[in-house]
Amino acid sequence: MKEQNTKLPAWFEGMQYDKGDTVKNIFSGEEYELNATELSMYDFIMGSQMVMEMTPKMITPKAVKDFQKGLDWFRSNNPRAYMVLLD
Repeated sequence: MKEQNTKLPAWFEGMQYDKGDTVKNIFSGEEYELNATELSMYDFIMGSQMVMEMTPKMITPKAVKDFQKGLDWFRSNNPRAYMVLLD
């Protein structure tokens, strides 16, 4: 079942998309269709993870906090997609 299209939280400063898309888990190959809001948060999470892995000396407490808040938001707004794509 497709989850509701919810708003992004006030702290979110990432790119906000107008359209959703299908995302594939690179490890399992499973796919999940995300709406525009979910895709915006998913890309924020994945981009944050990539930046933190590539430049660990540049990680700030705010970046870690925002990353965790992004995961928490996704987990509560679309638990099934979270399990397929991020868990």
